[in-house]
Amino acid sequence: MTDRYEHITERLVAIEEELRDLAYEQLREVARSPDSDEAATAAVQEKRLLQARRAIAKAIGALAPARTDGEV
Repeated sequence: MTDRYEHITERLVAIEEELRDLAYEQLREVARSPDSDEAATAAVQEKRLLQARRAIAKAIGALAPARTDGEV
């Protein structure tokens, strides 16, 4: 993989981690008061964040080199 792709992949990994953290925050909001309006909004936001996170993970996979040495 070229340095340019490695740099992009590293940035995407950081974004994926940030999206994961934001999704966890939303889940904590839902758990605090599951029947509130805020929880309903947080649940919708968590689903959007999960969708974005999956898309970023797919992009990371597309840019990462295929490993033939048994590493994952």
